[in-house]
Amino acid sequence: MSFSPLFEPFQLASMKLKNRTLVAPMTRVSATRDGCVGDLMFPYYRAFADGGFGAVITEGVYTDKAYSQGYQYQPGITDPEQAAGWVRLIRDIQAAGSKVILQLMHAGALSQYNRFKSETRAPSSVPPRGTQMGFYRGEGPYPTPRELSPAEIDTAVKGFADAARRAQDAGADGVEIHGANGYLLDQFLTDYTNRRTDDFGGNTLSRVRMTCDVIRRVRDATGPDFTVGVRISQAKVNDFEHKWAGAEDDARVIFPQLAKAGASYIHTTEFNADQPAFETGPSLARLARLLSGLPVIANGGLGDPERAAKMLTDDSADLIAIGKPALAAPDWPRKVQEQHVPEAFSFDMFSPLADLKSANDYFARVPAE
Repeated sequence: MSFSPLFEPFQLASMKLKNRTLVAPMTRVSATRDGCVGDLMFPYYRAFADGGFGAVITEGVYTDKAYSQGYQYQPGITDPEQAAGWVRLIRDIQAAGSKVILQLMHAGALSQYNRFKSETRAPSSVPPRGTQMGFYRGEGPYPTPRELSPAEIDTAVKGFADAARRAQDAGADGVEIHGANGYLLDQFLTDYTNRRTDDFGGNTLSRVRMTCDVIRRVRDATGPDFTVGVRISQAKVNDFEHKWAGAEDDARVIFPQLAKAGASYIHTTEFNADQPAFETGPSLARLARLLSGLPVIANGGLGDPERAAKMLTDDSADLIAIGKPALAAPDWPRKVQEQHVPEAFSFDMFSPLADLKSANDYFARVPAE
């Protein structure tokens, strides 16, 4: 099969991409203690640009000095000092020919560390499922969050907007609002974590309102031409099997609302992006594309270039985001173009932590071919 569709240019809102391969956002907990860009982040991100990816979506960056931080050594973009590091990193990536999309994240109830607050906040006071992730320095069950007040909701929404403006001023080509994987905005969307009785709780239309409000405020802060994407999933880092209770009926509500709110694109992530979203029928990416009318990035299980290219040729997605396979082969696009087999990902890269030091130690032990 020809992989040429992966390497066609694409206009994504205000960004002209040289090809249709992107780096998916991946938490690497390698910033400084105070959330500034760490030294190891420069060669890490630059390698993806040198390797031929059309764009890099950064790891989730926390957005405020209230309840958004999720992990120790997570980068933030909450003040001029943190933003200054992103200016240098963004320029470095762009100089190698890739666009940069900063992913903006509020951890909500899944926060494992917050240097600003000792408690967590969420849509409702519901104990999260699962346990904290050890390779991100977590241990034991998640604490039970307190319910966000209306004022705290406004603080969270404002945090996204302010962070997006800082990212824009730092030179980013776009931002991606993290509405997936069990973090705050997904907690509002999910039925069992959102038991609110106000305008943010109840049916699917009400539960997606928080994400839409964030999109609108970010759009207001950055202007009509800036690229503002949103990431959506069913599964969560603490609940891998979750599916929307309303199945396609929920999709028919969620995806048009995201488009109406002003999103430039939708980024869907599933364990296997090319499989039916529910028991039968289209993938989540194809549903997003059909129901929103927006460009769609598909992520999940697409390290096989044949599967990735097929997502494009059968009109299920417009772009492909590569996660763990890109960690093993930062030059994945170049290797695929030259018909070489990219290196395989190993979870040993995440031992003892899923940080960049552990990855560098792994590559020192097992040099790439």
